[in-house]
Amino acid sequence: MSSLYELREEGDLLIDTLTDEDAGLRIQVNRHGAELISLARRGPDGKWIGFLYRDGDTSTPAEGWKNHATVMGYFIHRLKDERSLYRGHEIKGGTHSFLRHKDFAAPAVDTSAGSLIYSIGPGQIQPVEYPLKVQMNLTYNLAMAGDRAELFVTFEFLNLEPELSAHVSFGLHPGFAVKSLAEARIILPRGTYIRHIAPGNFLSGETVTIDHPGGPMPFDKADLPGSFLLELADVLEPVFIVEDPSGRRRTELDYDAAPYVTLWSDGHDFICVEPCWGLPDHQQQRPFEQKEGLQEIPAGGTLSRTFSVRPEVTG
Repeated sequence: MSSLYELREEGDLLIDTLTDEDAGLRIQVNRHGAELISLARRGPDGKWIGFLYRDGDTSTPAEGWKNHATVMGYFIHRLKDERSLYRGHEIKGGTHSFLRHKDFAAPAVDTSAGSLIYSIGPGQIQPVEYPLKVQMNLTYNLAMAGDRAELFVTFEFLNLEPELSAHVSFGLHPGFAVKSLAEARIILPRGTYIRHIAPGNFLSGETVTIDHPGGPMPFDKADLPGSFLLELADVLEPVFIVEDPSGRRRTELDYDAAPYVTLWSDGHDFICVEPCWGLPDHQQQRPFEQKEGLQEIPAGGTLSRTFSVRPEVTG
């Protein structure tokens, strides 16, 4: 499987495009935030069909959510009052943390492997954002799984500290386009979930256990703006599905490596199904190293987590 790479400039933005013509799969990544701004499949008529909200559109909408697939980390979701203490060091950051605001260097491009690798290291991260020496490599990889085209996304963290373990939380915030949120179907796999209640976007400490038989999500779409933070307590095959019949789109999300999934929409025609390695702060804030869901990397160690997205054109 070989891909074609192209760089284009759009105003002050740099957009990397990777296309696999044989698979009919294409991605576009904005170097600002290393954000995936387009995930597209070629339809039977030869035209590209976008699977992300406002797919490929870099303009600023008049209202509502302005992103496509925000990269989150190193402190996912939110810090209470946009600050915390990490081992006594003050850190500051807004919604979803600092990665979304960074201008990444040119990726390492491998057209034979179908991959783009974006990296950020300690020299690009201010101590008030994150005080330890940790490098992140983010890989977008086009591949075939049998006869199906997939996008694999890998977060890799290298703890460059010789003596200290490092705590990180991270994830992706993809919004999948639907013609109508009311008509779309969000299919959850069978299993036991723990919903973490977070009024005002901060954990209250209250949880609700949900035994789901598998099928449409057991939540009212009108409540999606409040977010559903779901811990995958006992979900043997964590493949989530977004069905958009009128848009001829079906997306399978294999989140086997993710401990949490967040469901969210602001009411516009998209649904976010987010793989998360971490949760927001509690309303009664804890020190950062005690934040729920944090991933700990031993001194000199590496942490790597991968998930996949399988977009399909139906009809």
